[in-house]
Amino acid sequence: MANEDKKDFNAMLNDNKDMPKFQTITDEKSIEKYGGDRMYFAPPIDYDKIMRLVPFGKLLTVGTIREYFARINGADFTEPITAGIFVSIAAWASFQRNDDKTPYWRTLKANGELNEKYPGGIEAQKELLEKEGHTVIAKGRKNLRYYVKDYENALFII
Repeated sequence: MANEDKKDFNAMLNDNKDMPKFQTITDEKSIEKYGGDRMYFAPPIDYDKIMRLVPFGKLLTVGTIREYFARINGADFTEPITAGIFVSIAAWASFQRNDDKTPYWRTLKANGELNEKYPGGIEAQKELLEKEGHTVIAKGRKNLRYYVKDYENALFII
């Protein structure tokens, strides 16, 4: 996201954008990829509510949140693009608040990867995770990516 300092992320977090809603997809490749045609869209605030549940030292992935929303709403899958955007909105909304923080740094991308779109980028998330006892490792040669080592062992079950 650009111009984060000029946006009101708490207003964005509380704008439900006519969600929750379902959509039936017809693209065969997507149906095969996601295992069905019933797609769920969760509002931004729902991501924040789940992210707030993760206790100190535990982790969550965006994919786990998506799976949870699909399961409890009777969908085949939760739309992935808005999920990533709404997780970032929850992070920035928390960052903009003086209190009532959401521990967004505990929500990782797929395979335990850190999220460069969070406030302060990779370095800030890395610092917060290491304070909670996690080890962050770099992978790659040219395009370094950062992951929580053995993140699976710290996953929070929702």
